[in-house]
Amino acid sequence: MSSATRTPRASRRIAGLAAGAAATAGAAYWLMMSPYSQTLGPFPYRGPAGRRAVALTFDDGPNEPYTSQLADYLDREGIPATFFQVGRAVQRYPEVTTRLVSAGHVIGFHGNTHDFTRYLRRRTLAEDLEQGMAVFAQLGIRPALYRPPWLLRIPSLHPLLHNHGLQVVSGEFCHPLEVAQPSPERIARHALRTTHPGSIIIFHDGRDGKGGDRAATVKAVKLVVDRLREQSYSFVTVDRLLGVPAYQDPARPAFIASGARPDASR
Repeated sequence: MSSATRTPRASRRIAGLAAGAAATAGAAYWLMMSPYSQTLGPFPYRGPAGRRAVALTFDDGPNEPYTSQLADYLDREGIPATFFQVGRAVQRYPEVTTRLVSAGHVIGFHGNTHDFTRYLRRRTLAEDLEQGMAVFAQLGIRPALYRPPWLLRIPSLHPLLHNHGLQVVSGEFCHPLEVAQPSPERIARHALRTTHPGSIIIFHDGRDGKGGDRAATVKAVKLVVDRLREQSYSFVTVDRLLGVPAYQDPARPAFIASGARPDASR
């Protein structure tokens, strides 16, 4: 039916269907990918507001030279940060990950592949978690913090994370289009506008664990730090902000099947 011959009733029906589809998509996004939704389980996106402290976090790395540029700057400034890293990127740059740990930064887990379809089903999500944790184990690292790629949650996420001894962490994006690298000034302006005491700020030092130019992010971080220091903010890692462990107890089994419990004699 052409637009010229479409009846008012048909037009209203099409508009209603379109509105319904948009509402369904919006609800699905809020439920499964919003930084703020707690519907599928606890998803901390901010720490206590009792003191002027924030956590700088970086997703999708390591990605050279940008991860090292950020580390150089943060180390000079005495700022600890939390890097949520992708397993396959860690395999490319293991020395960058170990350098960050040695410098006092915290390494969190951000999936093994960062392939969207791997996080939609329980079976593939479980495989991704197991494979990624094995990558970190090869470096002697057992993260306790996990941020889902795209912040994507499915109902089985929390039980699977429990099996691996992982605590899920959200945050607030520094800029909704940061992955497309707008100017450093635009990224910084948005980040500063949305930062409050207890904020967990999400930057990206990589893109989906595959690399990518992140020069604008590196510059934006410097602008944000300068301005927040002028406002008397301090910087802490996510574990300290939330009062949770950064790494797992070495005595804990690497994987606990659903329904099982660690040996009580340990």
